[in-house]
Amino acid sequence: MNTAEVDVILPTLDEEGALPWVLSRLPEGYRAIVVDNGSTDDSAAVAREHGATVVTESRRGFGAAAHAGLLAATAPIVAFCDADASMDPLDLPDLVSPVVRGDAELTLGRRRPTARGAWPLHARLANVALARLMRRASGVALHDLGPMRVAWRRDLLALDLQDRRSGYPLEMVLRASQADFRILELDVPYAPRVGRSKVTGTLRGTVRAVQDMSRLLREAKADAARLARTGAQRTAVNAR
Repeated sequence: MNTAEVDVILPTLDEEGALPWVLSRLPEGYRAIVVDNGSTDDSAAVAREHGATVVTESRRGFGAAAHAGLLAATAPIVAFCDADASMDPLDLPDLVSPVVRGDAELTLGRRRPTARGAWPLHARLANVALARLMRRASGVALHDLGPMRVAWRRDLLALDLQDRRSGYPLEMVLRASQADFRILELDVPYAPRVGRSKVTGTLRGTVRAVQDMSRLLREAKADAARLARTGAQRTAVNAR
C-alpha cells in the first residue's frame, strides 16, 4: 500500500508505557492517529516522538476520542485499535484486505485471548451477553464487540454516529447493519494489556459500558418497531 492508505485511530488515556510497542508495530503505509483523551502522563509526547499524529480530545469518553480520530483522518480507509498493547497492529492488514477487496464494508476483530488474564471474567461475561443482544438487534452473526475494526472513512462518516461514551462501538455495528453494510468478523489475538483498562478493567467501568450499550439496544429495538408499524400502515393504506 502507498503511504497513509490506512489511518489507525488509537484512543489513548495514560498509555505512555504501551505506545512505543504499539507504534513500532504499524505496518508500512499505516499512519497512527493517537487521540489523547485527557492523559495525565506523557502519552502525547511519547506518541509524537514515535512519529504519530496527535489529536487532543478533552471530552472524556471512548466514543469522543474515537470520533475525533475519525474526523482527523484523511486516508480512505480507517482502522481502530486499542493503544494498550493488548492488540497487535500487525494484525490489521487481515482486517483491511476484505474491505479493499470489496468483500465487506466493515470488519471486526473477534478477540481470542493468548494468555490467562488477558480478558477479565466480568468483562468477558458482559461481552457475551451484549453480543447475544447485538445479534438479535442487527441480525448479524457476531460474537464480540471488539475494538479492532476497519472500514472506509466515508462510509463511517455517513453513519452519523452520535454516542460519545462506551456505546460507540455498538452504535457503529447497529447503524452499519441498518445501512446494509456487509459485516465480517475475523479472529485476532488478544494479549494482556499494559496497565489497567479504563473501561473493562474495573467492575464500575464494565457496568457503565453495559448501561451505554443497553440503551442503544433499546433504541434500536424501538426504531425497528416503529419501522414495522409504519410498513404495516402503508400496506394497509395501499390495500384500500
